[in-house]
Amino acid sequence: MRRLLMIVLWPSFLAAIVAEGLFFSVFDPYLLTFSNSKAVLQPMAAYTIGFFALWLFCALSSFLTLYLNEEPKKAG
Repeated sequence: MRRLLMIVLWPSFLAAIVAEGLFFSVFDPYLLTFSNSKAVLQPMAAYTIGFFALWLFCALSSFLTLYLNEEPKKAG
C-alpha cells in the first residue's frame, strides 16, 4: 500500500509544482476572488490553497490512470 501511494503521490506532487508555477505566472493572487466576495487572500495563502488543490487533482488523475491500467482478472 505504501508503494502504491508513492507511485501516485510523488509524480502528482511534481506535476502540481509545475502546474502551480504556470497558473500563478498568469494569475495574480490579489485578483482572485471567490463568488464576488470582497475578501482577499494573502498571496501565501492563495499559493498554499492552490498547491494543495492542484496536488489533489493531479493525484486523482494518477489514481484514475493506475485504476484503468489494471488488467481485468480472468474468471475461471
